[in-house]
Amino acid sequence: MAAYISPLYKNVKLNLSIASKNHYSPDLFKKNLDKHHLMRDIYNRIVGNKTVANGIVAKSRRRRNEKMKKKLKQALGNWVEGERFWDREKDVELFIERIEQGAHLLLVAQRRMGKTSLMREVARQLKDRYLCVFVDLQKALNASDAIAELSIRLKPHKSLWQKTKEVFKNAFDRAEKIEIKDVAVTLRSGLDAGNWAVKGDRLFQILAASEKPVLLLFDEVPIMVNRLLKGDDFRITPKRRLAADEFMSWLRKNSIEHQGNIRIVLSGSIGFEPILRQARLSETINNFSSFELKPWDQKTAVACLNALSNEYGVQFQQDAAARMVRLLGSCIPHHVQMFFTYVREKCKRRRRMKFFPDEVDEVYQTEMLSTRGHVDLMHYEERLKLVLGPEVLPLALEMLTETAVMGSLSREALEAFQKAYTFKEQSAAEAQQEILRVLEHDGYLELRVKDYVFGSRLIRDWWRKRYGSFHIPILERGV
Repeated sequence: MAAYISPLYKNVKLNLSIASKNHYSPDLFKKNLDKHHLMRDIYNRIVGNKTVANGIVAKSRRRRNEKMKKKLKQALGNWVEGERFWDREKDVELFIERIEQGAHLLLVAQRRMGKTSLMREVARQLKDRYLCVFVDLQKALNASDAIAELSIRLKPHKSLWQKTKEVFKNAFDRAEKIEIKDVAVTLRSGLDAGNWAVKGDRLFQILAASEKPVLLLFDEVPIMVNRLLKGDDFRITPKRRLAADEFMSWLRKNSIEHQGNIRIVLSGSIGFEPILRQARLSETINNFSSFELKPWDQKTAVACLNALSNEYGVQFQQDAAARMVRLLGSCIPHHVQMFFTYVREKCKRRRRMKFFPDEVDEVYQTEMLSTRGHVDLMHYEERLKLVLGPEVLPLALEMLTETAVMGSLSREALEAFQKAYTFKEQSAAEAQQEILRVLEHDGYLELRVKDYVFGSRLIRDWWRKRYGSFHIPILERGV
């Protein structure tokens, strides 16, 4: 960095001599010299600030170029971790912070937001400090199945597995006699309605005595509890409610008893709180703190698309990636990756990897909203049936279709729907209120001013294409 040195400051002796010949007083000369000191200081600061500013700009450019060059492999399967896990650094940081504080968490988000991926990534990052156990209850039919699934997930941890086998000693002894080699079958055979809670307590005691603190990550708990509550006919009976209450109360008891040694995270692809509220069991999770996982912002989604394009050779022209994101409306990670898949396939088939903004709408209409897209989006309808049941589902579908076709669901339309439907065990107003709670909680609709609208443009457009053709708006039916 160049420094300012005035001619006067360069040669003090010479300037003193000149000053003497011209009859300048020493005080006058000193004042002039001080001015030059000040000028030098100002100059150096200006140059220095410019250098700092240039450095910041250069650093910003480097970061931008690094992001532009960053690559990302596409997600395969239902979850990702490690280098396939995009963004969410702040979510991971906050999630881990809550875990470090000893909190039990209820991970809340709409479908396809990446809840399972977040749990997997957190477990990966904490594996050296915590004993992380991931338990998927997707297929569990009852509490005994849940305890069996928890038990088998301890198998990779040698010392814990030996203690677990002691808990199921009788079952393993029987299995050895009749030569059953399937560990899952053996564990399940040692559990029934009379002993699952006791054996589950012993498992928690084993985990609490571990050298490391334990992080238990339970996925799809709402689906299991929903099965317990409603069975195959989607009816909550006193017996089923008792079974669900017993399991949730058991889990709550152990979460309190082993607070500090064990952290528990609950998550699932359907909303847990609406299900528990239907059975008046909300208090069973009142010691769990909610952690909400939201959609990506547009900047993050565009960066993801650019990273994918760098990996697979797609060349987005102009603002094609931004146009894709705007069409989605809500940047749900799975939908962003799904859109890229169709773009990449189009480019590969035609053997031209440049993709222009005016091509975005075509892919959106012909692929995202096509029969192929329906396979990915059908989950939204199927999960609604699980939560609401077949009796109430038709009203929910009509309310969603009305919203998709008309652009919003007004108060007047809601009142008209109440007049059009009747139910055996509840009023239409009560059914509608429950539907709206589920639709808001699970991210289908959101309230804007007085009306309900779709949060995701993609889901709205898909719903309208699937159901809207023969829909007559409720206020035009003369109800």
